Amino acid sequence: MSRSLLAAAVALVLPTMAAAETLTLYTSQPNEDAQTTVDAFMAANPGITVEWVRDGTTKLMARLAAEIEAGAPQADVLLIADTVTLEGLAQEGRLAAYKSPEDAAYDAALYSADGYYHSTKLITTGIVYNTGAPAVPTSWADLAKPEMAGLVAMPSPLYSGAALIHLATLTGTEGLGWEYYTALAANGTLAEGGNGGTFKAVASGEKPYGVLVDYMAIRAKAEGSPVEFVFPAEGVSYVTEPVAILAGTQHMDAAEKFVDFLLSEAGQDLVVQMGYIPARTGVASPEGFPARDDIKLMSFDPAKALAESEANKARFAEIFGVQ
Repeated sequence: MSRSLLAAAVALVLPTMAAAETLTLYTSQPNEDAQTTVDAFMAANPGITVEWVRDGTTKLMARLAAEIEAGAPQADVLLIADTVTLEGLAQEGRLAAYKSPEDAAYDAALYSADGYYHSTKLITTGIVYNTGAPAVPTSWADLAKPEMAGLVAMPSPLYSGAALIHLATLTGTEGLGWEYYTALAANGTLAEGGNGGTFKAVASGEKPYGVLVDYMAIRAKAEGSPVEFVFPAEGVSYVTEPVAILAGTQHMDAAEKFVDFLLSEAGQDLVVQMGYIPARTGVASPEGFPARDDIKLMSFDPAKALAESEANKARFAEIFGVQ
C-alpha cells in the first residue's frame, strides 16, 4: 500500500477510534432490566460502550466507598434504588452536577435542584389486600383502626430501604406522624423482613392486609394471585431509581448522554416495558397501573430523610420492640 493510501486509511480509522469510549455503570437494577437498559442506550449511541456491575444498593455503595478510599473509583454513572443514598454522596461531594434538558418534563420533586441526581421511575408503596379480606381499605389511617388488630403485615424499615423511606414520608405527614406508627404497633401489626415476605403473607391469607410496593401486587394480580392494590387517599410514598454521574469521571459527555437517554421519552418507554410507572410526565403507565397523573405522591425530602435516618430506625425499633 502506498504511503498516501495508508495515510488516507489511518485518517478514516482514527476518528472512529477516538470517538469510541467505555462508560462504567454501577446499578441495582435486576440483571434483565440492566441489560435491556444498556443495550437500548448503546443502540442509540453507537460510539459508546457500557460495562455494568449489578448488586444491591448497600453492597454497591460499600464497593464504591472502598474504591474511593483507594483513590480509584471505577464507576462513571450510578443507577441505584433511592435518592436518599445519592443525597448522601452529593453532600460528600462525590457526584457531578448535571442539569439535563429532559428535567423540564419532570416534577421538580423528582430530581436534585442542583442536578446531582434524576429519578427514572416511580416505585410507590401502597396497601395490598387479599380478595378474601372482610373490608377494603382506602387510606393509610384504615390500617390503624381497632378492627385491623392482628391483620396487617408490613416490611421493616430496619431491613428494607423502601420501608425506611415510607417511614420517613408518613411520619412527616400531618395527620399521620409517629402517632400512626405507635397505633400500628399497638394494633399488633407484623413488621419484619422485606416486601417479599409481606406479599407472601397477604397472598396466602395469613395476613389479609399489607403495606407493599405497587408492582409486586399488580403483577401478581395479573398472574392470578388473589390480591388487590390500593393507592391510599393520603397519597403514596415512593422510591425512584435515580441516575447520577460520579464526580471526577473521565467520560462526562458520555455520562450526560446516558442520563439524557434514561430521562427521554425513549428511556421512559423502556421503564414502561419493564413494568414500572414512568417518572416522566405524559408517558402512559403499564397496563394495570393508574395513569401517572392520577397518582398522588406524598411530600418527601431526601436530605431530611438522610439526616434523620438513624434516629428514625432507633425510634421505630423502640416502638415495635425489636432490635
